[in-house]
Amino acid sequence: MKSISPALAAHISSGATTLAWCWRLVRRDGVSLGFTDHDRDLTFAGVTYEAATGFTASEIKDTLGLAVDNLDVQAALSSLRLDEADLAVGLYDDARVEIWRVNWQDPAQRVLMRRGSLGEITRAGKSFSAEVRGLAHYLNQPSGRTYQYSCDANLGDARCGVDLNALAWRANAIITAVLDAHTVAVSGLSAFPAGHFTTGLAAVSAGVNMGQNIEIRRHSVSAATVKLELWSAPAKAFSTGDTLIVTAGCNKHFATCRDRFSNAARFRGFPHIPGNALVTSVARSDGTNDGSPLR
Repeated sequence: MKSISPALAAHISSGATTLAWCWRLVRRDGVSLGFTDHDRDLTFAGVTYEAATGFTASEIKDTLGLAVDNLDVQAALSSLRLDEADLAVGLYDDARVEIWRVNWQDPAQRVLMRRGSLGEITRAGKSFSAEVRGLAHYLNQPSGRTYQYSCDANLGDARCGVDLNALAWRANAIITAVLDAHTVAVSGLSAFPAGHFTTGLAAVSAGVNMGQNIEIRRHSVSAATVKLELWSAPAKAFSTGDTLIVTAGCNKHFATCRDRFSNAARFRGFPHIPGNALVTSVARSDGTNDGSPLR
């Protein structure tokens, strides 16, 4: 239930209102931004809501139960604080959102209409559309462990225990050539075999993309050239001389955990569960089966 102050209720009942929409975003890095569809900036609760022409929102719908309530917000990238590169690198992914209805003549008269988080963001030139999801969408996310062959821990986290700061799993690389938007040739990794950094992480430590982290799709070595193919392109094109801090990857298989990282005791999967071969195998009179991999 929304709580409306008597002053705001009286203003709405008057029939001649001066209401505006205000959006407050709190990014993943903690930065708080405010925007309004009013033609002048508004300030309340320590946040300045910047006037942003072209900021529009779809109808807000509230439903009973646990269904996820969504709305869409469309706007142009006209604010100096709303940067296309920040959208591209994911700073707004799952950002917290508050949507307020405010009397712009007296911002103390306001009501919180919706609290949620940003979902899918699509861009086209200098405009974008963002989905605002209700808090109920978090209930749709899986929790707990899954009974599966592969490990469900992240390499280097507390459950895994591998120290990614060790020299065996971490190195500095310098971009020597930009082969395409996703692939670069690097120096500094000649001591590592091909595939060592596949599924790992490349953190940009110098260059226009400094601070961006990109997952590595493939680490390959051909002749004397070491290449890193990334899953996504950086927000801005790489340049020769940019530096990366790369960390090793793991394909979540038990053999990799055991042989490469010597960490089998902390493997967080179930590598010995019976597979489809056991289900479809035919039992024999001597107690064996016709092809189960289980031994």
